[in-house]
Parts: sequence; C-alpha cells; structure tokens
Amino acid sequence: MDVTTSLKSLLLAARQYKNNKSSLNSSQLQKQIEDVSSLRCSSLLTSGQVLPSECLSGLLEVAGDPNTSHALTGAILSLLAQLASDDESKETLHSSYNIVGTLAAIVHWNRASPEEPVVLQCLQVLQRLTYNVRILHCASHVDELLSFLMLNIQSNNDDITKPCLGLMANLCRHNLSVQAQIKSQGNVKAFYRALINFLGHNCLTVVVFALSILSSLTLNEEVGQKLFNAKNIHQTFQLIFNITVNGDGTLTRNYAVDLLVDLLKNPKIADYLTNYKHLPVCLNEVVSLLHGKDPDTAVKVLELLVSLCSVPALRRLVCEMVLRPVALRLNPGVRSSAQTRGSEPCLDLLQWATGPLQGPEQCTLQALSLLTELFEEAIDSSLSDSAQSFVELLLPALQGLLQAPDPSEGEQLLKRHCIRAGRVVDLLLVLCGEDFLKTLVSQYISSELCMLQVELLLSNTQDYISSNGSGSDSQLSQMCSETVLKTLELMSQLKQHVADMETCFYRILQDQRMVMPLSLALTSNLRERVQAALRILFEAAPLPDFPAVILGESIAASNAYRQKEPELVVRGSTIQEDGVTYGKSFPLSTTGPCSPSRQNIDSLIEKLQTSMQLQEPMKDVHMSEIIDIYEQKISALASKEGRLQDLLEAKALALSQADRLIAQYRCQRAQAEAEARKLASLLKETERRKEELQAELSEQVLEVEKLKTDSQQLLQHNSKLQAVSDEHQNLKGTYNQLLSRYNKNEGMLKELQAAHISLTQQAEGLRKSNEGLKMRQERLSAELIQKEQQVTALEETVQGKRSIIAGLQAEVKKQEEQASEMEESTNLLKKELTKTEQARKDASIKASSLELQKTQLETKLQKKEEELSKHMQMIAMIHSLSSGKLKNDTSANLSL
Repeated sequence: MDVTTSLKSLLLAARQYKNNKSSLNSSQLQKQIEDVSSLRCSSLLTSGQVLPSECLSGLLEVAGDPNTSHALTGAILSLLAQLASDDESKETLHSSYNIVGTLAAIVHWNRASPEEPVVLQCLQVLQRLTYNVRILHCASHVDELLSFLMLNIQSNNDDITKPCLGLMANLCRHNLSVQAQIKSQGNVKAFYRALINFLGHNCLTVVVFALSILSSLTLNEEVGQKLFNAKNIHQTFQLIFNITVNGDGTLTRNYAVDLLVDLLKNPKIADYLTNYKHLPVCLNEVVSLLHGKDPDTAVKVLELLVSLCSVPALRRLVCEMVLRPVALRLNPGVRSSAQTRGSEPCLDLLQWATGPLQGPEQCTLQALSLLTELFEEAIDSSLSDSAQSFVELLLPALQGLLQAPDPSEGEQLLKRHCIRAGRVVDLLLVLCGEDFLKTLVSQYISSELCMLQVELLLSNTQDYISSNGSGSDSQLSQMCSETVLKTLELMSQLKQHVADMETCFYRILQDQRMVMPLSLALTSNLRERVQAALRILFEAAPLPDFPAVILGESIAASNAYRQKEPELVVRGSTIQEDGVTYGKSFPLSTTGPCSPSRQNIDSLIEKLQTSMQLQEPMKDVHMSEIIDIYEQKISALASKEGRLQDLLEAKALALSQADRLIAQYRCQRAQAEAEARKLASLLKETERRKEELQAELSEQVLEVEKLKTDSQQLLQHNSKLQAVSDEHQNLKGTYNQLLSRYNKNEGMLKELQAAHISLTQQAEGLRKSNEGLKMRQERLSAELIQKEQQVTALEETVQGKRSIIAGLQAEVKKQEEQASEMEESTNLLKKELTKTEQARKDASIKASSLELQKTQLETKLQKKEEELSKHMQMIAMIHSLSSGKLKNDTSANLSL
C-alpha cells in the first residue's frame, strides 16, 4: 500500500471515529495509524501536501479529546515521535499545529496518575519536540504542565522524574517567560532544593538535567552564584568534559554540551574555564572525538568548539589544538591515548566540512564555521605557518563545495547548497585577509566559478520570490541574497589577482537582478549586512548601467511595507480559514527584451518608421512634430512600465510577507481557540463561584450585625487589655533581663559541658592506659617469678660447687706442708677460684634483670665447670705426684 492510499484511509478512519466514538472505530483508527507508522515517511510534513496536514490535524483533535482511550492516544504519540525525527519536521509541527498545547492537555488530564505509560510517552515526545525550540508561554495548558513537572520532580518516582527533568530543561532554556512563571510559584525554594539534591544522583543524565535547569533559573541570582562559584565550577567542568568524551548516551552528551555553551555566555564562568588547569587535556580529548564518531556526536563537538571560540583566550587554545601538529602540541612525556588512536584533528575537521550535500547538513555548516573562527585567529599569529600548510589542502575542497549541484536532483539540495555556499564564502573572505593566503585562494577560485555561483543564487532568489511565498522560502531567499553579496565581496577582493574577475564583477553589478539582494541588505537590521551592501554599492554606483532608480524605489517600497506591517498583522487577524493555505503563484514580468510591453513598443516604433518611409516623399511639415509627440509618449510609457515593474516586485514581496503572516495567524488562531476554550471553562467556574459568593454575602450581612454588638464588647475588653498590656511591658523588661542572664549561664554551661566532655575523654584514656600498664605489670611479675626460680636453682648449684671447693681447699691445706713446690700453683688456683666466685656473684646479680643472658650464663658456667674439672685433675695429678715424692723422701731419710 502506498503512502497516499494509507493517508486517505487514515483520514477516513479519523472522521468515522469523530462521528461515532465506538470501540470498533477506535481499533480501526489505531490500526490505520500503525500502518502509516510502518511506512516510516518522516518527510510527509515538509512535502507541502494537503492530505498529510489534514490527517495530522484530525489526529491531534482525537488525541486532545479527554475521552480518547490510552491505547489510541499512545499510537498517535508514537506517530508524532516518528514525524519529529528531524529539525524541519519539528519546525513545521510548531508553526502549523498547536502540538505543545495538545500534548500538555494530555498530561494535564492524566495528572492524577503520572505513572501511566501514556503520560511517560507524552513527556518523551514533548522532550523531543521542545529540544532547542522556544515555546510560547501563552500556549494552552503550559502553566498546568509546568506545575505538573515541578510537582513530580520533587517526587520519589525515578521513572517519571527523569523525563520531567529533561522536559523542564528544554522549557527553561532561553525562555524568560517560563522562568518567571516558575520563580513566581510558592514552592520554588523546595523545587531548588530538590534540584540540588539531584546533583548527587548516580545517573549522569539526571545530574546534567538538574544543572541545566539550575543554570537557566539561578545563574544570575544568589543561589546560582553559590552553586557555580570558583570552588564548585571546576567539578561541573570536569563532569561536562567526562560526559562529552566518554559519553553516557547521545542524549546526555547533547545536554552536557548545551549546558557548557550556556555557561560560557557568562563572562565570569568563561574566565573560570580559561583558568581551568585541566582544560588543555580535556580539550585535546574533545578534539579527538572528531575522528571516527557518528554525525550526531560530531555536531555537538563542533558546536562546543565554536562556542569556545567566542572567548578570545579559548579560541587561541582551540586553534592550537586543531591546526598545530601533534608533535608540537604535546610534550614527549604527555602523549595521550587520543592522539595515538586518531589522525590529525585538522584532517578530521576537513572531512566533516567537505561532506556531501545528501549527508548531515549541520556537521558541514558547523565545521565551516569553526574553520572560519580558527583562521581568523591563526592569521597574523604564530600559527600562520601551520595554517598555510593546511590551506593548501583546504582550498581544493572548498572549490568542490562551490560547484553547483544538478538541478534535476531536487530543490532541497539547491537550498542546502545555497546555505553551505554562504559559509564557504565567509571562510574564503577570512583567508583573503592575508596576502599570501589571498594568492593561494586566487589559484583555485576562478571568475567562471564565481559567475556560475552568482547566477545560481540570483536565479534561486527570483524563483523563491516569484513562485513561493512561505516563510521558510522567504528566509532562504534572504540567505541567497546575502550569499550573493558575499560572493561579490570575494570577487572584489580577487579582481586584481584572477583573470577576467574584474570584468565579471562589474558585469554582475549592472544586472537588474542585483536590486533585490541590495535592497534586502540595505534595509536589514544587521550591521554586517548593511556594511557589506554599502561596500558593493560604492563599487557599483559609478557604473553607467547600474539600476540606481529601481534600487531606490525597491528600498522605498520595502520601507513602506515595514511601516504598514503592524497594520497588516492586525488586518490579517480578521481573516479566517478552515482548510490549509495554498501558496499562490504570481510570476513577475521582467524588463528583458522578450516582455510583452517591450514588444508592443518595438512594433509601434517599427510602424512609425514604416509610415515615415512611405510618407517621406510627401514632405509633410507636421511629421516631425508627430514623431516628437510619439517619442514623448513612448518614453512616458517606458518609464511607466518601469514603475509598474517595481510596484509589481514590491507587491510580490508584500504577498510573500502576507502569506507568512497568514501562516503565523493559523498558529495564533489555534492558540486563541485553545485559550477561548480555557476562558469558557473559567467563565462557567466564575458564574458558579458568583452564586456561591452571593449566598455567602447574605450570611455575611447577618454576621455584620452580630459583629457590631461584639465590637462594643471588644472596645470595653480593649481598655482592660490596655492595662494588661502595660503590665506586660513591665514583665517583658524583667523577662529580657532574665533572658540575658539565662543566655550567659547557658553559654557558661555549654563551656563547662565541653570541658567536662574533654576531661571525661581524658579520664577514659587514662583508665585504658592504666589497665594496659596493669596487664603489663602482671606479665612482668610472672616473668620475674620465673626468673627468680631460675636464679634459685642456679644458687643451689653454685652452693654445691662451694661445698666441693671447700673440701678441696681442706685437702689442699693438708698437702701444703707436703707440696711446697705447688704453692704457686695453689695460689693461682685460689685466684681462679676467687674469680669464679666473683663471676658467680655477678651472674647472681645480673640474673634478676637480664632474662636474655640466661643461656650465656649457663654456657659460661659449663665452661667454668670444665676448667674446674681440669684443675681437679691437675690437683689429683699433683697430689699423686706429691705422694710418690714423699714416699721416696721418706725412704731416703730412713736410709740415712
């Protein structure tokens, strides 16, 4: 089934459902919606056809009915989410339909059950539709939607909190009326506290949403100054760069980049970012994202870089990161992983800037804008050498971008080419600001290329003005006009460097089609456009065939229309249409040689010349006077024709503006109807309230009579209260004195309590230390007892040794008389014994205090025993020797 058949079936099912809201018709309509969704035709709204518009209007009316089932509403929301997939469809939904009011009404009717799937789906569609779109606060149910969001953001339901935060961030961004409405709520402080609590959430998306809302609401207030001060802002920078580089989904990255872009508009925060110590590393990681990423990520990265270039100090840093080679940009020890995994950032930027027309348009436009900013910084700086080497790669690509597309490929590509050509020419104009770069530009930009470009832009400008009067086409016409002037300014820069460029330049200036671009630029409210037009006009004014008169009349007509524009808006508000506005075609007649009026004048001149040739022999004296009369009439007709042509062009311009106003009126009418329904319900409520107040008024009259009698009693009671008041004042003075004494005593009590607490802590510490020392003392006592037992055993052993030594001494004394020769040996043994006794005494003294020397003492003691045994053996030997000698002496004596 094709798209047209599906849309017709959908429109028929919607009408049947509106006539009879039965379950069968509801299921049939839901089935038709699902069939259309399966076709995935996202460009239906931008095609300009009537059938899709009627289908969508009917579906919005069905969805806006509170009696519609949730299943049918969910199917309609799914189709809306599919249609809002691109920016152009979103713009159409906002400009031609009351889409936000309808979806806000769905949320309002289901506010009692926010956990319903239809509410979550509606919030998600609203978040997608309102991203980067400024919503009018006067739209229906917007106040109720804001109250619903504030209430559920403060709830504990994570499923509903996240979409509410995202939608609130969209509504608050760049919308002062919504911000004022939120700040006027009574629970705004609790709302701020809830948002601040979200800053510690474990989901980075929730944190970014909360920061975005706080920056929109409190950035210039005291709360925002505390939240985004010098201490906290570095954490915010680190969070944003981490999300941008590492990513937590495309949605989170988009909101993080938008948050940083908004914060950079504050000069103080821009200074904080300039002094951020990790900025070079973070910026290096961000630039590396241009390599090998999807178009959505590249668009946000380019948008962030363009925003950073709005700060002069940051623009130089971005320029160094992109244009300077990696070897010069980083120190050898500071290589990051980003440079090892990607190529040069300038080459990645060139790749995004030179994408095809069928590719992502915003990537190309943002890349060209970034290149323009970078070369403005690089020219006349230390980066000029790097910029010159990159320009040699850039210029062939820019030359290819200026090549006109095939007209058979469609009008959409022509529109894209006109917009992209304007950015390319901006970049070329910046390059022409330096002499060497201008020489390089002149090698690639030829006069034929500029002529083809201007011819294409002028033809599209005339086509948009003459054949289409919608607001978007009017903007494109102005864009083409602006690009024409930029191209002419480029030709003026290169006219002395490129062959035939000067001739082509002056030829274009004398073309009557230049009237419209110059007129639009001279009457613009932008200073740059006016100055560019004046520079072109200064070049064109001395030319003989420059249409100065037509330009003046066009400017006058434009100014007159601007003066009458408020009146046209008021008059346009009385026009009502039930269907879709169709574009009317009013072709403009040109002043070329093939126009009908010019052909009539030429035929008239030929007839006059023929009649003159036939009547020449007659020598009529009145013929010259007749010729003069006809020449005057012809010149008058020619001038009149020129004025009519200018008026027709002005009328065509006014018609295009009128069509744009009609489109705006349709949107305002839908909003007014919603407001009327809201006011009708308020009126009914007011009438009911009025009746209740009348009944209350009658009751109040009776109350007044009672109050009169009560007032007399109150006056008497007042005099008594006055006396009581005087006494109260006296008591109050006494109370103040007691209160001051109480405060002093309370301060002293707090000091004493603090001292008591500290002393208690010290006592507890001492008690614990004392217990530890007691345990240590008990352990040492047990060890001491053990050592004493060991010393006692040693003393017993020494005592036994003493008794042995005493016996030996007695034997020695007995043998002294018999062994006088051994006295010296005996004396030596006595000395050794005294030394041993002294060593024993020292060992007994040291045994009480030196536990570790126990083993040493035992070994020494064993050595001493061995020595003693040796000495005993020696004594025994001496004794044996001495006894033998005594026997011999006795026998000798006996013999004598």
